[in-house]
Amino acid sequence: MKKRPPHQIVVPRRTERRFYGQGIPRIHLEDLAGKLIVVEGADGSGRSTQIARLVEWLECSGHATVQVGLKRSTLVSEELELAQQGNILSHTTLSLFYATDFADQLENAIVPALKAGFIVLADRYIYTLMARDLVRGLEEPWLKNLYGIALEPDGVFYLNVPPAELVQRSLAKYAALDYWESGMDLGLSRDMFDSFLKFQGLMQKAFKRLQTGYGFEILDGDRSPDAVFEELKQRIGHLLAGD
Repeated sequence: MKKRPPHQIVVPRRTERRFYGQGIPRIHLEDLAGKLIVVEGADGSGRSTQIARLVEWLECSGHATVQVGLKRSTLVSEELELAQQGNILSHTTLSLFYATDFADQLENAIVPALKAGFIVLADRYIYTLMARDLVRGLEEPWLKNLYGIALEPDGVFYLNVPPAELVQRSLAKYAALDYWESGMDLGLSRDMFDSFLKFQGLMQKAFKRLQTGYGFEILDGDRSPDAVFEELKQRIGHLLAGD
């Protein structure tokens, strides 16, 4: 058997379009000719920066792109934002709010774009939602059933950054920490800084747990933006070429 060069990147290929579970009725998967590429990572991981750079690179290479992400649904995004400001949502209610936001984008943005042959770049996907819910005590079988409507992406890249670095980046960018991204609703600590570190540590463990079942790629996000971008370009280039 021919051996691959040790430096060659091997990107897992999706041999056919699939849903993770029951899917959406009346969707013909064979018609979805585009590609769904997901970049995952916590706030401060550089995720959104990389998405913007990927859009420019792909469109300059002749690929039409569409972007999706959390809380971008025209159906519930504003209501979800308002509900979170009160900091009183139960864990299940918060989960279902985000699931509704995702389902609306899936049906009305992701599927039509894939059908038109676009590359859909997702600034986070169901994995962040599931990881958050796992940390908040929801059961994995229930979450897998809830997100059984999701399409399996063609490529998923998780930018892993240590919590101590994440907190510094978040403070540098926003000069404050977010209540929910700090897990303050979990009672991990009365101090938001300490709670942020603990919550993001738990999130990383949840992502590694999900990685075993969903097979996405974990990239070192604790590097320069240029270095991360070059690796993403190389991996996505192989994916688009069908290597």
